[in-house]
Amino acid sequence: MRLILLGPPGAGKGTQAERLVQDYKIVQLSTGEMLRAAVAAKTPVGLAAKEVMDRGELVSDEIVVSIISDRVEEPDCANGFILDGFPRTIAQAEALTELLKNKKMELDAVVEIRVDEGILLSRIEKRASESAEVRADDNAEALKKRLAVYKAQTEPLIDFYTKTGELKTVDGMQDIEQVAQSIKDVLS
Repeated sequence: MRLILLGPPGAGKGTQAERLVQDYKIVQLSTGEMLRAAVAAKTPVGLAAKEVMDRGELVSDEIVVSIISDRVEEPDCANGFILDGFPRTIAQAEALTELLKNKKMELDAVVEIRVDEGILLSRIEKRASESAEVRADDNAEALKKRLAVYKAQTEPLIDFYTKTGELKTVDGMQDIEQVAQSIKDVLS
């Protein structure tokens, strides 16, 4: 199964991806985690990405598409994968469509986790207070920037994937278990 999870920062994409990994025996491909790994390894791409990510902005499409293209070829992706944090723009969605076509792969679904953005700030603050490692972008100011970027660049993907017939929407305001069940329901 090949999936994309969509939703604004703090919607619970990472939490739900972990559950889907267990349920479907697939791999979560989080561009954020892949980029943070590059940052931690202090690779040239990682250092460039760190500066951009710390400002709550997005890294270039070229970097992200390259990372995804290589990653979906790895053996652990044979059963499928969940893209978490990619695509974020129409250009990336078009690049992904072309990339998958060239690899003779197809998406099974694009799942939008729809949430009330007014609740997101408290979620981010809670995540920051409970995490041993606080990300540089887990704060109110960075969240506001990330939400503005999401609205401008990523939200249009909802229409894009509605037109392709791949979009499935679930209510992300339910508790974690109910969101997980709703995702299973739309995938079956």
